[in-house]
Amino acid sequence: MISEQMAELTRSGSAIRAMFEEGGRLAAEFGRENVYDFSLGNPSFPPPDAVRRAIGDVLNGAESSYAHGYMANAGFPAVRDAVARHLNALHGTSFTSGNIIMSAGAAGGLNVVLKTLLNPGDEVIAISPYFVEYGNYVSNYGGKLVVVPANRANFQPDPAKLAAAVTPATKAVILNSPNNPTGVIYTADTIAALSRALEKRQAELGISVYVLSDEPYRELVYDGSEVPYITKYYRNTIVCYSWSKSLSLPGDRIGYVVIPDEIDDYPLIFDAACIATRILGFVNAPSLTQLAVARCLNEKTDIEAYGENRRLLCDGLKSAGFEYVLPQGAFYMWVTAPNGDDAAFAAAAKKYNILVVPGASFACPGYARIAYCVSRDVIERSLPAFEKLASELGLRKD
Repeated sequence: MISEQMAELTRSGSAIRAMFEEGGRLAAEFGRENVYDFSLGNPSFPPPDAVRRAIGDVLNGAESSYAHGYMANAGFPAVRDAVARHLNALHGTSFTSGNIIMSAGAAGGLNVVLKTLLNPGDEVIAISPYFVEYGNYVSNYGGKLVVVPANRANFQPDPAKLAAAVTPATKAVILNSPNNPTGVIYTADTIAALSRALEKRQAELGISVYVLSDEPYRELVYDGSEVPYITKYYRNTIVCYSWSKSLSLPGDRIGYVVIPDEIDDYPLIFDAACIATRILGFVNAPSLTQLAVARCLNEKTDIEAYGENRRLLCDGLKSAGFEYVLPQGAFYMWVTAPNGDDAAFAAAAKKYNILVVPGASFACPGYARIAYCVSRDVIERSLPAFEKLASELGLRKD
């Protein structure tokens, strides 16, 4: 018999993955060109050419002798040093290799940190809407996810609500900006207010509350927007980063964790996180990809292509009469479900071979997520289907 926890997860499944698999079924029935799958945040754009060259250089150069081998759990020292220097140049920080642990993506990094921090019954706060797997990550280690809703007017976190949710059992707060699923960037004013609220609650309760900054979309921003680097605002911040989106490498599972010297119990947390990497079964982040990304720290995916997709989708949905939150970053559009019923909206969309994810999957019913990290052609072909959907739902055009 499988565990009770896994039995429940098996029964409930993932709405995102279910929609993705439904896309395969519909493609077989109607033809791939007639299905508009916006379910999964799987970049359709290839990695930059520099990444491919870097992998070849590693395999054909002096590093080839250890490109597939073990190393210290924290990762290759030279790679960690390169990441630290890169971050210092970008953000004016003063990290060293002793602050960096290479990880199996941001998700792997979050699991390492949660394994390091949580005792059974400890609480972790997430701001809704949030990435659906946070609840599973927290429960993996006996923790309890506490959900605090963002302000619905702008989907910024509410500092007062966050402070009210902090209890003596609170161990961490997960922040994700640019946000999945809304595409909203948490502003510097918001981050500063959250930091003040958390500092005050830490002092009142005599506890340490760590902010876990989940950052797979940091470089994917539009219109000159900037993403605040949270370690500069809040001392007890741990950063979990991934190159999955910035270099279009979601399946290669490569990222890093930043554990600054300034956090409470830094030496213990860093050492424990290195052990967590091993005992969780990652052992270490993929060796070849570590060595390759160290050569590509200044490379980025084609943000202009994502921006053009955003423009096409925004114009098309607005013309059809839909309401949405304008994405400032990432590659998701957060659409208001007509009549407030996100499940009914997703079901109606599927009749036109449009696959979206209901907002309830992100602890925020009444909306739906559209992942526009698809080819431009998919968006262009989908717009007539969105028009038909809008007509069925009785939406009024401007």
